[in-house]
Amino acid sequence: MSIRKKNLKVIDLYRDDFTRPRKKLIEHYKKLVLWADSLYIISPVWWFRLTPRTEIFFDEVFTPGFAYKFIPITKTYSYPKPFLKNKKLRTYITHGAPALPVLTLYVNSVKLRLVMGVYSFVFGWKLSLFSKTKQFWSVPFVDEKKRKKYLEIVRKDIVSDLTS
Repeated sequence: MSIRKKNLKVIDLYRDDFTRPRKKLIEHYKKLVLWADSLYIISPVWWFRLTPRTEIFFDEVFTPGFAYKFIPITKTYSYPKPFLKNKKLRTYITHGAPALPVLTLYVNSVKLRLVMGVYSFVFGWKLSLFSKTKQFWSVPFVDEKKRKKYLEIVRKDIVSDLTS
């Protein structure tokens, strides 16, 4: 199986100018999200959440009306209807911490919040959102061999996506 020719666009949140007003930048991001078949989000974890710019991206791009809307059930309850549920999504988050305390003591709160609190609204309830959100542990402290193993996981995922 060969990889089909794909058009790829990269958003680098730390190269883009995030000074306010950023309406044009956010509109550009929204156009790219709508254009894309697949989204790959890569971010380190800082203080048990993704980087501030990644969080701003979620807050200002994945907005109600664009990424989802609330469907009322009662006067006080509603549920989110996702508008981007046909997009394929993979996420790679890198931790400075080892896996054991994050997965046990902190009940994997970073991944849980991301998948249940952001992605389920925007992309819908899919079990694949859990399996396709991968975490890499102790990144600043691992050797080059381990880093290459992490990168190989990302490479294999992308090749798999492009050939399917």
